[in-house]
Amino acid sequence: MNPKLLFLVPALGLLAGIALFLPCPAPAGGMPPASGYTILAPIRHGNLTVFPVVAARSFDTKEFLTLDEGLRSGEVIVTESGGVQPLIRRRRTPSSQSGAQVNQLVLVNNSKRPLILLAGEIVTGGKQDRVIGKDRIIPPESDPIDLGVFCVEPGRWVGSSDRFGVGAMAGGPVPAPAPMAAPNVRGKAMAEKDQQQVWSEVAKTRTAMAETVTLEAAAQAINGTSSYAGVMGNEEVKQRVDSVAEPIQKNYQSLIQQLRDQNAVGVVVAVNGRLVWADIFASTNLLEKYWPKLVRSYAAEAVVTRTKSGEVDVRRAQEFINRLEGRHETVDSEPGLYRHTEIAGDGFRAFELTSLLPKTGFDLHLAKMAE
Repeated sequence: MNPKLLFLVPALGLLAGIALFLPCPAPAGGMPPASGYTILAPIRHGNLTVFPVVAARSFDTKEFLTLDEGLRSGEVIVTESGGVQPLIRRRRTPSSQSGAQVNQLVLVNNSKRPLILLAGEIVTGGKQDRVIGKDRIIPPESDPIDLGVFCVEPGRWVGSSDRFGVGAMAGGPVPAPAPMAAPNVRGKAMAEKDQQQVWSEVAKTRTAMAETVTLEAAAQAINGTSSYAGVMGNEEVKQRVDSVAEPIQKNYQSLIQQLRDQNAVGVVVAVNGRLVWADIFASTNLLEKYWPKLVRSYAAEAVVTRTKSGEVDVRRAQEFINRLEGRHETVDSEPGLYRHTEIAGDGFRAFELTSLLPKTGFDLHLAKMAE
């Protein structure tokens, strides 16, 4: 054999081994994807597939507060619109004389950090559980603001507590994280902005979950509640969701640690071979905070989805995240605070939350849903 070939054979083997641990290569021509995001090999369990996303760059998000952190510390307060107590502020505090309303909650951020709210986060308590309808940023030491929510518990209008907590079964000394609605419910709140459609999806989820459980008592408990959080908190439902979510959560959490220097920032999600969603953040740190409840929301949809549409590969996931230009854009902005952009495209909706606070100017969160 040619001496040069003898040298090349082991070298090629070494390169092939290294390639198994590197992100997928850039498209032909050597240029990175236009979106700035690169899709890695998928993590699969059952009918749920998540494709890790790495970014060309990352941003410092340590100063931002999440809803879970704020509610847990007591620095963030959520209450019915008629229950706001006067606060001592240098700025004027609006009075709140009206009674509680289905789609109105009030939030106060008493912390010294800006607060991130993500569409799909569920707050439990008050007269009904609600789901946040839009990504936004709340300034530090804010006056009471209208939270912008949809009801996900149509069967109750009796106060369970004066204030809202986090987690379906909050009430212990350390509240559980606020659950994230599954993509089907989350999408109706974000894209359709229609209370009746949100209720309809909650009802479909409840019915589908009742059909998946094996114990008659569990099915009766699910059918006997109108609460989305109550359905997700059912012990048999939790076991089924956990059986899908936990392997993927642990695998990707480990991968995040390995890819920290490569800016692992999000996922593209497929259920039964169909691309359904993407969540991408400004930093690995922010992704890690949301990842446990995000993966459970994806798993919840996987549990109740039965239609099979084939296998999805890295190429299709990359194409999904690359297509962010649409036919129409709607921009909602709070000067000096944030810009929220909704993009309507062919077969998708995308939602970008851009921080406009000093020394930022970057996208904190991108959500994309298939239609």
